[in-house]
Amino acid sequence: MHGTIESASKLDALRARATSLPLEQFDPGDPELFRTDTFWPYFDRLRREDPVHYCKDSMFGPYWSVTRYNDIMEIETNHSVFSSASALGGITIRDIDPDLRRESFISMDPPRHAAQRKTVAPMFTPTHLDNLAINIRKRSAECLDNLPRGEVFDWVDQVSIELTTQMLAVLFDFPWEDRRKLTRWSDVATTIPGPDGLVSTEDERMAELTECAAYFSRLWKERSEQPPKSDLLSMMAHGAATRDMDAKNFLGNLILLIVGGNDTTRNTMSGSLLALSQHPDQYRKLRENPDLLDSFVPEVIRWQTPLAHMRRTALSDFEFRGKHIKKGDKVVMWYVSGNRDEEVIEKPYEFIIDRARPRTHLSFGFGIHRCVGLRLAELQLKIIWEEILRRFDHIDVVGEPKRVYSSFVKGIETLPVKIAA
Repeated sequence: MHGTIESASKLDALRARATSLPLEQFDPGDPELFRTDTFWPYFDRLRREDPVHYCKDSMFGPYWSVTRYNDIMEIETNHSVFSSASALGGITIRDIDPDLRRESFISMDPPRHAAQRKTVAPMFTPTHLDNLAINIRKRSAECLDNLPRGEVFDWVDQVSIELTTQMLAVLFDFPWEDRRKLTRWSDVATTIPGPDGLVSTEDERMAELTECAAYFSRLWKERSEQPPKSDLLSMMAHGAATRDMDAKNFLGNLILLIVGGNDTTRNTMSGSLLALSQHPDQYRKLRENPDLLDSFVPEVIRWQTPLAHMRRTALSDFEFRGKHIKKGDKVVMWYVSGNRDEEVIEKPYEFIIDRARPRTHLSFGFGIHRCVGLRLAELQLKIIWEEILRRFDHIDVVGEPKRVYSSFVKGIETLPVKIAA
């Protein structure tokens, strides 16, 4: 108990620092703030006092933070000034060595972006989603029926990772016995190298991603020699805009689809159970009225915000909200802050599963780069909770979540839970 009190007071001290620190010393992209879940008061203060904020010095170099909902939408849709291009640094706050940059359709500007995105879009049509739903329900039921009773287990590993990895394997028609490789490659692609990270150096990261590229290249060759099928790899192998991609573009699009299908859904799946455990009145409301799942799902996605930000690079000098953004400057759009903007979202710090306008959130991005798989993400979350509510009266979270050391992926590494025997 003493340790819990001590850690709580330490967290309080970390949060209090946000009120006393001068704004010019703010570095809201510090991954430690996300690992300790103490970043909220920094963004609250920035939205109030300095909504377009310049950080001169950080582990990621200098960058602008855009923190209000409507400002983020304005930056996101101004492609003539704010670029997603990988050659300029891409879409995350972390700069990547130019030799290691991998182009993908999310890190392209119009008009090239549309052609590559269009290649995989058929995967997410209503008809295809209806077919996928049958598979999702079957696998969700199997997963839940095999969970231990009366003992503590890790929800992230046994449910969130397992179900999203199974779904990825289906989307790619990936060898089933190797599906956990997809999880590993996704985590390695987004981790910050260091002594406590999944990889120690960029070279280690590149070695694993080279293995990923080699594995998929073999599958690609097989699909390109077969008639077109309805998996993502076959779609790209036969698509006019993607079949002749160079090696970096190939790996870039693979990583995009793996991370997009893994990190976001997995962390929302974990975040949904955590949110309900923290708000027992909402959990009770959902059990009593499962029809609320239609509004619960987008509310969870807002609440969790599985990707904390996206980044752009200024193509020219630009005046924005009284600030002078210079050509080449890094501009970070903090979705996690926009999703708590009280000027747009009523009671943003309350988790309300029957919220009147639950789809008012930025978690999927906005405009042409809005997440191509958002309907699939919502479908997976809805089905898993339909199946949970059929089986269990309650799932208890019995310990603190371990959060990811990252200001890009807003994730949960472990979540100890228990289902009554």
